[in-house]
This record gives sequence, structure tokens and C-alpha cells, in this order.
Amino acid sequence: MVAEVVVIVDPVSTGGCVAAEAMDRGYRVVVVWCSEMTAEMRAHVPDRCRNLEYHAEVVERGTITNTAAAVRAAAGGMPIIACIVGADTGITLADHLSMELKVRTNGTLPLGDRRNKSVQQRAVKAFGLRAVREVVGKTWGEVVGFVDQEPLPIVVKPVESAGSDGVKLCRTTEEAEAHLRLLMHSQRRCGSQDAAVLCQEFLKGSEYVVDHVSRDGIHKCVMVWLYDKRPANGSAFVYHSVIPVDSNTAVAKTLIKYTQGVLNALKLYNGPSHGEVIMTSDGPCLVEMNCRCHGWDGAWIPLAKKLTGGYAQPEVALDAYVDGSAFAEVPSVYLSPFKALGQLVVLVSFYSGVVKSTPGYDRMLKLTSFVALHTAVEIGSKVERTVDLFTAVGVLILANSDPEKIEVDLMEVRKMEREGLFTFQEEEEEVVVSPTHSEPVPVWKWEPVIAVHIKSMVKRTVQNQLCTLVVAACGAGAPIVLRLIKVSLSILCAVVFLHAGLDDKSALSFSRRPWDSIFAGMRRHLHI
Repeated sequence: MVAEVVVIVDPVSTGGCVAAEAMDRGYRVVVVWCSEMTAEMRAHVPDRCRNLEYHAEVVERGTITNTAAAVRAAAGGMPIIACIVGADTGITLADHLSMELKVRTNGTLPLGDRRNKSVQQRAVKAFGLRAVREVVGKTWGEVVGFVDQEPLPIVVKPVESAGSDGVKLCRTTEEAEAHLRLLMHSQRRCGSQDAAVLCQEFLKGSEYVVDHVSRDGIHKCVMVWLYDKRPANGSAFVYHSVIPVDSNTAVAKTLIKYTQGVLNALKLYNGPSHGEVIMTSDGPCLVEMNCRCHGWDGAWIPLAKKLTGGYAQPEVALDAYVDGSAFAEVPSVYLSPFKALGQLVVLVSFYSGVVKSTPGYDRMLKLTSFVALHTAVEIGSKVERTVDLFTAVGVLILANSDPEKIEVDLMEVRKMEREGLFTFQEEEEEVVVSPTHSEPVPVWKWEPVIAVHIKSMVKRTVQNQLCTLVVAACGAGAPIVLRLIKVSLSILCAVVFLHAGLDDKSALSFSRRPWDSIFAGMRRHLHI
């Protein structure tokens, strides 16, 4: 039997899982890297995909014709049966290349590039579906009229990005202008530089993702997820959890119907898709349609298989291109009720530094609902405070037949995050966790940046002065006095934070941590 070739364009993140699935089935995989894909981005693959040996790798040429010729040469006479996109960067190339290779294709969209979020919104609006109010531009002058008329806050983001990269909720006109200028002069992580910037209405409501796989216009919903995004570390949209939604609920049915309309509006008739939708007071509204598999490095795949009883999006995506019979056997909508209970927990770091040890990870392995932990953080890694998907410090999968046990474990994980998941090689400046509500956070509620600057200015002075006073006054009784002072100051701060409107647990946690660090430094100074 003659071997067959499957072409994967930019197999990073979950795209790497699609490539691995094709190789597991015996296909020869030829990888095509688009011109935007840097060496650093190519290395962004799940652990199981790090040592894959592809049949060949081709870098995008100056024209589609030349790129297709290079792919055919790499195939060496073997039949090419599919061209599948692996990541956002490869969407445009895959659309054109699949046409040139004369395999199953979505073709090109008459309105413009499918990857462009503004093009998506215009196509959806033209199709008669709810679309977001927006304007796109490269200069402040091109968008200022819209910003002046749109109720604040507004969302400002690149036309091409992923994982909340570059997305900012701007509460003032000045903030919107500053962020637009920043985006137009910054290299975005998905390879898009100086493309354009979107200013959009702020959609109020819960955000969902609706995952499909399509073949010849037949759309099969493989999962609906609820995104739990909250403010943290000064960013308004930080992922915390991804929660599966029962397909038999009213919200799931509404979302699936709307999203399939979006797929038709974008003429996205073949392959995997990952639609992000806000359920507003007047119904669902598209945030963006990602014309590839659900990302997160495929960390969710084990959970999806538990929920559905055996299948997940990457393998169904391959079926859509190479095995019509297998695709036909997949349910049009995933089954209800789920075969298991669980969720993805996105790990948030409220601290930064070079990792010395990972006590938080060690504790997670012992949770009763533990299934898997996916992280690139190891000893020696540089961790930043989490502000988007790229700075998250891992994804934890929890599953259990008892929902109460999942909830207990989830609360324990959030406690670990507040206390710190890591120890660092050098003492690092703490940040006070932002309250988890979405309204503007006043300065008097200790915004993270304010807290960092205040602490860095006064910390050493407080330590030195208290040490001097306590030793002079108490001599050998200094350790006991230090503890009494610490408790008193913590209680005082807790009262202040409660007055500011925080809940009991947050007030207690926020008031305790700055003094923990200061008194730790004093104990070292006094050798006690």
C-alpha cells in the first residue's frame, strides 16, 4: 500500500497533537512553516510532540505556487490527501495552499482574510447575526470618533492574536489611545506586527467557547466550555478555569445554533474551529472565531475524552479530512449527560522570579481529583506574574465523580496560588491580588502596581527601624514581641481592607502577606 501524505501548516500547540494523531495512523506528515513562525514559536508544542520526526519540513516560499511545489517535492511522489491548519499563524497560508494542492479546502473568504477579527465581524453582521460594534485602524485619528461615542469601557486589541495577547479593557479615552499606540509599535506573540488595532464595545456577559469539526458544511459540536476570566495582577482578562457545559442546557443549545451560523457566515465548511462567544443580555455575540483546534497545548484532551466517553477534537479533525466514515459516526452534538465531571484549572502566579522549587505543584499531585498537570515551569525557569494565557504557569486537570471533592480541591489550588506556588532564588517583591470583581478598582483598594511601589520604598526602612527598637527595648524577649507586633498590624490592615469592601478571606490574606515578608526579613536580621 502506498503511503499517503498529510500536510500540517504550523503544528504548534494543539496543532502538534493533530500531527501526532496523523503519524500514529501511519500517515507521512509534511510540515509547512509560515513566514511569520519564528524558531521560538515553533518550539511551542505539547510534551508528547517534542520529539516527533516529520517526513519533511518546508518553509513558506515567496508565492503559493512555489510553496506548493516545495511541498510536492517533499512528498516525493506520495499522494497528498489533506492540508490542515495547526495554529492561527497558518490559517491564511492553509486556505491558499489547500486550494493549490487541490485537496479538501475552505477556499478564501470574499470579504478578506478569515483570520482577521474585523473581517469576521463584518461577515457575521452581513449574515444577519449579532456582531460586535467596532472600528479598526492603525492611527488614533482613525478610531477616535468611535471611541468618543462608545460607552466606556471599551476593548482595544490586535486584529490578529490569541490567548488574550494584547487585549486590554480601557476605562478612559486616554488609556485607549495609549494602548493603541503600544500595539502599533509592539511585536505581538502570534507573529502579527503593525497589522491594525480593533476598538470594540465591551460585551457584558459570560464568555463561552464552542468547539466544532466540519466536513463539507456538516458541523459537529464536540464541546462547549465556559471561560472563567477575572481581573488579576492589573489585567482585566486573566484565565482561571475552563468549565465544560452540558449540551442539553438551554445556553448550550443557543450557543451551538449561533456558532454554526457563524461558521456558515465565514464559509468555514471544513476542519476544526474554536469560537469564542459572549452570552449577552440580548443573546450570543461573537468575540472571535479561531479557525483551528482549541489551543492550550491540548491539555484539555484527556478531560474531553473522559467527558465524551472516548473522543476529542484533534482526532475528529483528522477524520474530517481523511476518513469520512469515521466522521459520520461522531454525534452531531456531544452526548448528555457527561460521562465524567471535571474542569481545567489555569494556574495563576501572583509572584515573579527565578524558580527555586515548586511546592505548589507537589501538593497538586496529591489532590483527590488530580488527573494531570501540564506546565513548562521547572527549576530555573523565570516566572512572570500572570496577566494572560502566555504568562499562566500551567494547566491542572481535575476530574471526580463527586462534584464536592472537585470544589474542595479547586479551593485548595486557589489558596496555593495566593500563598505562592513557587519559592524563588532571590526574594521578590510581592503584589497584592486584585479583587475579583469587574468594576473599576480605585487606588485606595491597593492596586497591584501601587502596592509594589509602596512596599519597595518602605520595606527595608520598616525592617531596620523595628529591629532597632525591639532589640533596644526587649533584648532577649525580641522574638515574642515581634510576633505580637505582627499580629496587631495584620489585624489593623484586615480592618482597613474590610472597610474597603473586600470579602473576609481576601482581606485576611491581603493584610497578612506584606507583614509575612517584612517580619521574615527581620527574623533573618536578628538571627531568630
